[in-house]
Amino acid sequence: MKKLQTFLVLILFAGGLACSKSKNEEKPVSPPDPPVTEEVSLQKKLPFPFGAAVNINLLKNNSAYREVVTTEFNSLTAETAMKTATLHPQQNTFNWTDADYLIEFARQNNKRIHGHTLIWHQSLPSWITNFQGDAAAWEDLFKTHIQTIVSHFKGKVVSWDVVNEAFDDDGTLRNSLWLQKLGPDYIARAFQYAHEADPDALLFYNDYGHEYGPTKRTAILNMVNDLKSRSIPVNGIGLQMHTRYTMADNNLANAINTAAQTGLKVHISELDIAMNPDNNQNLTFTASLADQQAQKYKFIVKTYNAIPKSQQFGITTWNVSDADSWIPGNYNRPDWPLPFDNAYKKKPAYQGILDGAK
Repeated sequence: MKKLQTFLVLILFAGGLACSKSKNEEKPVSPPDPPVTEEVSLQKKLPFPFGAAVNINLLKNNSAYREVVTTEFNSLTAETAMKTATLHPQQNTFNWTDADYLIEFARQNNKRIHGHTLIWHQSLPSWITNFQGDAAAWEDLFKTHIQTIVSHFKGKVVSWDVVNEAFDDDGTLRNSLWLQKLGPDYIARAFQYAHEADPDALLFYNDYGHEYGPTKRTAILNMVNDLKSRSIPVNGIGLQMHTRYTMADNNLANAINTAAQTGLKVHISELDIAMNPDNNQNLTFTASLADQQAQKYKFIVKTYNAIPKSQQFGITTWNVSDADSWIPGNYNRPDWPLPFDNAYKKKPAYQGILDGAK
């Protein structure tokens, strides 16, 4: 009996060893790999540069603003830091501080800088508006202003709005200080002076209202084509596109496509889509309005993406979020013109932009 018991114990022990060995030889089951989530941002998903005009104070001091700028955009325009009153406050004084800060931020974050703007009828300091001198003195002021700025940023700013808003809505040249003092060909000379200072910079004529109708648009296109025919170094057209959600799609398409017909680069340079053009003080931003805005952004991007790739300089929104937009303050009304809301969260317009490039 003892022998039988011993035999049974040995069998059970051996079976336990075998089971243990078998278990030890089983490969442990690894947990499944987490799903790969693709980073979505405008700068990564769009087939052309997508940018914003930026406020330097917000870039320095608002972490949410800085995060969106860093993550979403690969082309930056200075909202005010390169305008004349900021950059050239006295005849012999240039204030480079904020513009240089933007240049360094762009360098560190691998972003393109578009310069805005060398010659404009607004943002003029008193030393220019009160300047006394003959034609030669005005020409020297004009040339020195352009070339000092372009030379300072040579190799750092890839492109410039050389002349901004030189036309009135009726298609005539605006009766600006520059026209009065320098004559109608000041536009051509501005491009020549900028090109002399930085032959590698791309030079744009920038204006609003291309989508309003043919009157002003035709005058701009005729001027640009005339510059081309005279071998004036103009490389592109900036369509500001401060537009509204009620603007007809056909008008927007005509603005983009007629600019492309010049063969020059096309920059949608100051895009925003106003949602309260009637100045309704009690309007709220409903889901329906948000969807209509998204569809309008989508149409603009889709139309732009259809022009030749070699002419797609990019799209730039005028600032980053609804909280930073010029529109509510300028028109004293509630409005929501940009793809990010007051808290820097993505609105349906953001997806509309992405959908436009699909």
